Amino acid sequence: MKVVCSQTALSSKLAPLSRVAPSNPSHPILANILLQAEPPDPRNPQPPHAGAGGQKGRLGLSVFDLSLGMQIWLDADVKVSGAITVSAKLFSEMVARMPNCDIEITAEGTRVILDYGTGHFEIQGMSADEFPTLPTLDDITPVTLTAEALRQGLHSTLFAASTDESKQILTGLHVTFEVDRLEFAATDGHRLAVTVTEQPIPAALSPITIPAKSLKDLERLMSKQDSDIHLRCDPTQIVFDIGTDARITSRLLEGQYPNYRQLIPKTFERHVTVDRVAFSNALERIAILAAQKNNVVKISIDASAQTLKLSAEAPQLGEGKEDIPAQISGDSIDIAFNVKYLLDGLKVMETTDVQLQLNGGTQPAILRPLGDAQMTYLVMPIQIRA
Repeated sequence: MKVVCSQTALSSKLAPLSRVAPSNPSHPILANILLQAEPPDPRNPQPPHAGAGGQKGRLGLSVFDLSLGMQIWLDADVKVSGAITVSAKLFSEMVARMPNCDIEITAEGTRVILDYGTGHFEIQGMSADEFPTLPTLDDITPVTLTAEALRQGLHSTLFAASTDESKQILTGLHVTFEVDRLEFAATDGHRLAVTVTEQPIPAALSPITIPAKSLKDLERLMSKQDSDIHLRCDPTQIVFDIGTDARITSRLLEGQYPNYRQLIPKTFERHVTVDRVAFSNALERIAILAAQKNNVVKISIDASAQTLKLSAEAPQLGEGKEDIPAQISGDSIDIAFNVKYLLDGLKVMETTDVQLQLNGGTQPAILRPLGDAQMTYLVMPIQIRA
């Protein structure tokens, strides 16, 4: 294998891949990145900009830990096609520190040689034959999603997924496909984020639960992507094709996802409308003290004064209080929350105002971006001790 490519292009493609490669793999080959050099496709006509050198080939970069896989392609001058694997960490760090110039990558046996300008490196690799094959599900008709619909769903729900591996089903994002929309839901047992995005679906698909970790990598990879995303899934795997040069594969989580819809109250005794930025900034300040003791913030909803009174105490350190104006309907009440949970929800909302909807001091409360019916964020209160 021999291929020449730009250091800038190669380094930018390696960055997301190096995050996926496991640091403590079950087999040494899984810590490697697969390099695949492919010549130009003779079926494609030579583009006008190809120049005297003709159409370029491409270099494929793949990592796979048997659960999550990522594959990215970049344009390259392929002199000799072939494939080899090399340490993802070592290769990524070397390329990132090389000067901005062309790099020639050559595989001789199991050695990978990098030549650039006046520099020369050799790395011991492993045969590509040992690298596991990434699922493609090419025999399944893909579902086409707009980048905006998928990005919106991920951004407003992923943060609420659990990180506790003992409750594995809760570490995933649950996606329900309907004829004209997608519903995304994530919960860790203390909070629940549900978002609906408009998206035509050609045929009904069964609900699936995808590991949040996989989707965070997808979200990063498609952050600047505006073209459609093509999704394929079977009962155990899902594949996302992002444009024509990137793919993410992930196993699906097994088990019954909680019936989260029954947790959301249908009616509320109190509605509190408040400026989102003012509320968030006040909570950020109160959180400094709340973080010293269980992250608890107390909110006194004063209906007569039309004010939210925020407070937190840290024994032997001090206390903090802040009042912000609000539009309140219903009776006054004192309620407490984990301040981190409130801030996490506010950070993904974009409307000018948000509305807090609640009943009693120990019943689920709902935070919504006002004027945007697509997101519902449920937070369980913390019981206030007298």
